[in-house]
Amino acid sequence: MNEFLIVLILSALVMFCVMYYRHNRATLVDSHPDEERYSLGTILQFVREAFNDILKTNLYEMSITKEEFEKRVHNKNQLRKALKTCTYGDMNSKNYIKDFIKDILVNRYQIDEVNINLVLNFDNPKELSAQDKFDILLYHYKKQHGYRALEALILENHLDSPQQSNDGISYIVTQDDIEKIYAKRQYFVNRFEDKLNILAQRLYQLYKGHGVIDEIRDMRIDGVSGGVSGIPSTFNEEIDLSVGISIVASLPSSYDSVWVFFKGKTIHFSFLSFGSEAELIRVCKNIYRYNYPGQLSESNGYKVNEMKDGSRVVVVRPPFAESWAFFVRKFDSIEIAEPEELITDKGREIPIGLIKWLVKGCRITAITGSQGTGKTTLLMAIIKYISPAFTLRIQELAFELHLRRIYPKRNILTFRETPTISGQEGLDLQKKTDGTVNILGEVATAPVSAWMIQMAQVASLFTLFTHHAKSTDNLVKALRNNLLQTGAFSNEKIAEQQVADVINFDIHLTKDITGHRYVERITEVIPVENENYPELKPLEEGNSLPEFLWAAREFFIRMTDRKVFQTRDIVVYDNGVYKCAERPSCRQIAEIMKNLTDEEQKEFSAFLDQHFPEGEEEITKENDYRTGCPKREFSAANTPVLRYRR
Repeated sequence: MNEFLIVLILSALVMFCVMYYRHNRATLVDSHPDEERYSLGTILQFVREAFNDILKTNLYEMSITKEEFEKRVHNKNQLRKALKTCTYGDMNSKNYIKDFIKDILVNRYQIDEVNINLVLNFDNPKELSAQDKFDILLYHYKKQHGYRALEALILENHLDSPQQSNDGISYIVTQDDIEKIYAKRQYFVNRFEDKLNILAQRLYQLYKGHGVIDEIRDMRIDGVSGGVSGIPSTFNEEIDLSVGISIVASLPSSYDSVWVFFKGKTIHFSFLSFGSEAELIRVCKNIYRYNYPGQLSESNGYKVNEMKDGSRVVVVRPPFAESWAFFVRKFDSIEIAEPEELITDKGREIPIGLIKWLVKGCRITAITGSQGTGKTTLLMAIIKYISPAFTLRIQELAFELHLRRIYPKRNILTFRETPTISGQEGLDLQKKTDGTVNILGEVATAPVSAWMIQMAQVASLFTLFTHHAKSTDNLVKALRNNLLQTGAFSNEKIAEQQVADVINFDIHLTKDITGHRYVERITEVIPVENENYPELKPLEEGNSLPEFLWAAREFFIRMTDRKVFQTRDIVVYDNGVYKCAERPSCRQIAEIMKNLTDEEQKEFSAFLDQHFPEGEEEITKENDYRTGCPKREFSAANTPVLRYRR
């Protein structure tokens, strides 16, 4: 019995010594850490090797049951697939890889509550960089606001306010802005779980993600771009070595470029950087690869594609562009947007109501404006006014509208041009798919303009499309020029007449210097009927030359100066208020009425009577031969009066 007690006491003493030694050794290691071990580069390399080990493990050499073998094979295949698809904008795959990274950090790299501060010193703000603080802020905002975290961060801290400088107004978020915001948000408690999540995100974006814009890209914003400012790397090869490399070194490089497109404003996040040209190139090479649209190479210096979440991505590279750059345009920030949310100024019921009846009345309508004015956003919102009984067919260069995600119960099918299927083939196919309404995401090239005219004439009940024209006159003339370029027409006047006959209304969007977006005007396109020809007396002997000259004069007037169309502003934006300008033409009112139910006709008439009372226009007794409405007389400028000499 005594011997047993002695052995027990000795065993306890030995265990105590071992635990004491381990504790002192851990304390010693933590008090004098290996800086290399806890650097991000070292940990990132360990994570890479850990994933490679998992995927290269030979399961056949392991003594495991059949069920366990099949389970591990499934897990390996799932991991391999997630590693491939996480860079495409697949949020599920991204979260799956981040969970793996956290498991590797805790179970293999022995990251705990103490040594995690050796990687990123969360407890000492002075040792955190601006990017570290931004990541921490965005993480905590994401816990509260989800994927609208960046929107909340910007709006709550007024980061979208214009900055006045000697060069003018700009939008920029600096390192000082982030430092001040972080100093005010000290109530954010970084528990070990939070620290681990932030560290895992940092490692993920360096390993498989999109660098410093990885989390920004996932937010509900209008877009993000990189590589669009700073000094390109090729510039260093062209400078005079005797003139000052130090000056160039002090300037930002192309990889120090992150710009966020937010509510119509392009904001420069000057505190963020990809860190190196190689990192920017890595992001550019990975961000466009969803469904593999082809290789980005020197001979093919740009790619336009979409990501899995519906974002449009454009990537360019030298020698086509002066530097590597990418542009991601998001469309998920307006999934549930209503026209009332997009048109917000005083008197908004006037443009919203008119747009509603234009769509319900099946009018061929263009939505125009410069980039970033919200054309696609408005187009997506006004689809709700189309009758649910109508089938929708959409033609796009890249999938952007994603209307089936917004209107899942409607009959909608979208086509796009591919390397093997031309847009014309897609348009011809649409005619065989029971389509009622055709929508063009963007009319930006001559062939697409020809498609739009063709669709509006023969392929659908009516058409909606977007265009970058600055005015209605420019819209008609630009489409006319495109028709001439494609060879569909050779006569300028006939092409212009064709466009004027097709397009009914133009909704023009714009934005001011502060980024505020609004409808500048809604304009009707009115074809001018030049049907009255002068009566010429038979040529008399000895007086044929004057009569011939007057006939020639009339010919050249009609071929040059005569207007093919005129425009009429129906609604205008004046000093922050929407106002009615003129009543729509009787022809368009009649056409709208034809496509409305009896109840809708009463509502439309009430809307017109309330906002567009009858004007004092001169009306003839003769009725229009197409609509049965009184024919309105055009001004003398559009109806030339000819005088003849005897």
